[in-house]
Amino acid sequence: MKVYEAMAEAFVQEGTRDVFGMMGDANMHWMNALAERGARLFEVRHEGSGLGMADGWARASGRPGVITTTSGPGVSQLATSMIVAARARTPLVALCGETAWGDKAAAQYLDQGRFAAAIECAYVHLDRADQAQEVVQRAFHLARTESRPVMISAPMDIQTHEFGDALDLPYVPSTQLIDRQRPLPDPERITRAADIVQASKQVVIIAGRGARQADAGEGVLRLQERTGALLATTLQAKNWLRERTEHHVGISGLFGNRVAMELLQEADCVIAVGASLNHYTTEAGYLFPEAKYVQIDTAEHLVMGNGAAADVYVRADAVTALDALDQELARRSVRIDGFHTAEVRGRLSAPLVDPADFVREPGRIDPREAITVLDEELPGEIDLVLGSGHQTDFGTMLFQRSREIVSNYGMFGAIGQAPMLTIGKIVADGGRPSFVVEGDASFLMHLPEFETACRYGVPLLAVVMNDEGLGAEYHKSAAKGLDPELAIIPTPELGAVAVALGGSGATVRTTDELRAALAAYVREPRPTVIDVRITRKVLSPPYRRLWYGEDV
Repeated sequence: MKVYEAMAEAFVQEGTRDVFGMMGDANMHWMNALAERGARLFEVRHEGSGLGMADGWARASGRPGVITTTSGPGVSQLATSMIVAARARTPLVALCGETAWGDKAAAQYLDQGRFAAAIECAYVHLDRADQAQEVVQRAFHLARTESRPVMISAPMDIQTHEFGDALDLPYVPSTQLIDRQRPLPDPERITRAADIVQASKQVVIIAGRGARQADAGEGVLRLQERTGALLATTLQAKNWLRERTEHHVGISGLFGNRVAMELLQEADCVIAVGASLNHYTTEAGYLFPEAKYVQIDTAEHLVMGNGAAADVYVRADAVTALDALDQELARRSVRIDGFHTAEVRGRLSAPLVDPADFVREPGRIDPREAITVLDEELPGEIDLVLGSGHQTDFGTMLFQRSREIVSNYGMFGAIGQAPMLTIGKIVADGGRPSFVVEGDASFLMHLPEFETACRYGVPLLAVVMNDEGLGAEYHKSAAKGLDPELAIIPTPELGAVAVALGGSGATVRTTDELRAALAAYVREPRPTVIDVRITRKVLSPPYRRLWYGEDV
């Protein structure tokens, strides 16, 4: 058995079934060996795009995604997507070919170790043939335990060596080396947390991605009922549990609506569950000026976004910590009415946008109305991926239907990543349809990958909120007294482009056209682009707050 075969076998033993990437001299033997072992290879048009797909695959499956590249330029193409995955704390393993060991004169030579450090990626190097499976085990162990991307750099000459006597040893997958015991809460911390809650009158629970991943929903709802709390979420857990409670206030932070902002400022106690309470979530301390904080998380205790430490930090699994806290409050007969009043419910049930406020411009749709139509017409079982940029603000704030949501907002501030995340997510989900909302500049950045979705029959719906320009820069330029026209970039009809690439598509300029295009996708989910021509006359609430000091 050759080294590349031994490495391929180790990847399969680690559970690898889908691999994204591009073939080259330095990874082609390994890719062939994987294919022979039943793995599906998704050949992409750009290595960075493939990493974005592996990122989406990992976020959807909860297991390490896999990307592969050839040496040198194949590796350097990973830069932006790798940093995005690192900032998102996505477990990934990148099998990267390398020029022959020690050949610095090779045309594709790159110091891949230094490069990996620069793009915030862990690094494992294949030095000898007998390390073939050891490096795979180490890479997957790092990815799983540290929740981060890891690069395996494998010199092409070593890959073709014989694996040797190690063949007789059974491979031990990294999963067998990881102890997944749930950390139990410290009783003393639970007592102190209960003291704070018992002394409070207006409690807010903020649920984050960690709470959702821990399946702690029932515990969150029990605590909410006992404490009369408002339930808010972080951006990464948007709309989670919304259908289970009348007292869901939406996102806590910059993307919260005005009612949420007003109510959250009244809190005297914040219980964060699986949420880091960064400066986005706390609005740098603006939202909870008088509150005491109880924070439940499995991570190390970090300073919150308001510059303070939590009053009580419970380092524990969310399910067990919530159960312990609820039991302690029950023992004390604690029952708080708090925000659970008819007046609060009335405020929370009001429409986020009055339809009378929609801007009417011939041939253009108000982006707020477009989001409303999308939420109405796409069933809740169709998941959503949100990109980044000005146009995404509308969806981030206004989507209300409870559905699985992946947001790439704030992950290095990189536009163009969301369509790739969506393709990877759909593959991981066994072909279940998902839609992505992106801007025109973002979508066009990786347009060739729509052809990849068509080639593999991935039922991606890309909704392009098209203002024919760099929307964020257009509005920022206007706010700063610069020429906004410099940010305008005309685009072709992207619906027709999608058809030319092998999929379905439509360019829509009215809500009736939008509804018809969405209905066609729901009837037959297949690779589809809907080019939604939106007006530039509407500024998103976060931008109005940031650039003009207006609260909306």
